Amino acid sequence: MRCSNDFDTEQFQQALETLTADIRALASGCQGNTLAILALLRSLEAIHQEIRDTLFLNSLPDNRQDLYALLRDIETAGGWPHIPRMRLRSLLVNLASEIANADKSDESISSPASSQLPPAEP
Repeated sequence: MRCSNDFDTEQFQQALETLTADIRALASGCQGNTLAILALLRSLEAIHQEIRDTLFLNSLPDNRQDLYALLRDIETAGGWPHIPRMRLRSLLVNLASEIANADKSDESISSPASSQLPPAEP
């Protein structure tokens, strides 16, 4: 494992928090714009894959003690980083249920039976 002795954990953590806040602000600015949020998610996934496949793999331990330390850190600090993709089937199921709910709302508004209901009591 290649790790610099002059690595400043506090400075790194601050930079990471700033970057995270910037990404959240960018995402919030895209609220309601599905294509923009999708582009952001694709970019994050691409960066994740690039860092994992290059920098991370190149920095993996080359002896048992360092490998054990890395695995122990992964176990205690929250597991393996992973960006799961939303399954297309899940997206379609959610979309279908929203369409069904919208259809039910439209039917209750336009249904003559709904006009025959007594007024709601306060």
